[in-house]
Amino acid sequence: MAGAYDDRDGKIWMDGELVDWRGANVHILTHAMHYASSVFEGERAYNGKIFESRLHSQRLLKSGEMIDMPIPYSIDEIEAAKYAVMQANGLTDAYVRALAWRGAGDDMGVSSKRNPVRMAVAAWSWGNYYGDAKTKGAKLDIAKWRRPAPETAPYQAKAAGLYMIATMSKHAAEAKGCSDAMMFDYRGYVAEATGANIFFVKDGEVHTPLADCFLNGITRQTVIRMLGERNITVHQRHIMPEELESFEQCWLTGTAAEVTPVGQIGDYTFEVGALTRSMSDAYEALVRA
Repeated sequence: MAGAYDDRDGKIWMDGELVDWRGANVHILTHAMHYASSVFEGERAYNGKIFESRLHSQRLLKSGEMIDMPIPYSIDEIEAAKYAVMQANGLTDAYVRALAWRGAGDDMGVSSKRNPVRMAVAAWSWGNYYGDAKTKGAKLDIAKWRRPAPETAPYQAKAAGLYMIATMSKHAAEAKGCSDAMMFDYRGYVAEATGANIFFVKDGEVHTPLADCFLNGITRQTVIRMLGERNITVHQRHIMPEELESFEQCWLTGTAAEVTPVGQIGDYTFEVGALTRSMSDAYEALVRA
């Protein structure tokens, strides 16, 4: 499957039924287009099985609750929709996108209680998110935008509105020849990349920012568990920018990113070392088990 995302063959699940890909449309006065009232999940399927599928479905429902947008489908219904989409499109290895949003209805202002909550699931083939960075190490810019304080937004919701500054930061990074950007949080601590969590290695131990104002990713949690099973110490803590100079290795985690080595952040360079490669290989083996 190739071409623009609105002009492809295949099926997309919308509001309980499979529709033609090109016909999966919404009205221009859809509330989410004007006020970012939407939440989503990005998932990957390997050999016909979506990794941690139910955890993603649970988080989608929780995200809807967090932004006062109850999603009218159960976990089992969402699970069935995801696999129906994969089957309809003949996919076994795929990226799966589940999305829920406030549609068009009686309200067209900030308040939208009378508008229906709609949902869709799409799936397509998608290779490495960062291209050849999986072997060479990604190059990251340092973003000017910061992750907001927890009292300003529901940071544990995977909500579309929280990605606006991520998009701006990634565009700026790509203009400089980088794959992505690392973001600080509102206090100036290291936070994450625009769509992936971040890990560092020093003296055989792993350090990762404390997820107290950004999404605690499912892949992040998986990798932390894997490190623990290997008796590798993991420090979840606040990391100051000046510490970047002392770290030896770095990698990103995310459903799209999987485990991707980082070779450079701004002026700081990192080795694509043994632990980074080991975790990347181990994660690949786990998701395909």
